[in-house]
Amino acid sequence: MEPPPRLKAGIFVRALTRRAEVAGASAFVVRMGSEEAGAVILRVNRLDGHVQVLNQTRDGKGRLVWAQALGGWTDEKRAREWCDKQVKFDPDVWIVEVEDRQGRAFVDEPIV
Repeated sequence: MEPPPRLKAGIFVRALTRRAEVAGASAFVVRMGSEEAGAVILRVNRLDGHVQVLNQTRDGKGRLVWAQALGGWTDEKRAREWCDKQVKFDPDVWIVEVEDRQGRAFVDEPIV
């Protein structure tokens, strides 16, 4: 069975930003990538010096999940450096920062 088609990156980012704002958090595009097919990286910032970096991937069964790129919560400098490396590797990547004191990512897929 084929995995469901992915939503275009630009549409996903706009929906995620709106979802966060409706819930009382802030979300903004740090870096705009390819509208059609760019990968999306989320930086969830609790505003206490801790950031979680999430990137979309597929699990062993082909389902979309969000991987904790740095193994969990880290400091802002390390998160920024990791994201900068990803931009060099993939210039089409989107980076979205969610600022939420509760550390919510506002995604439906599992965070692994």
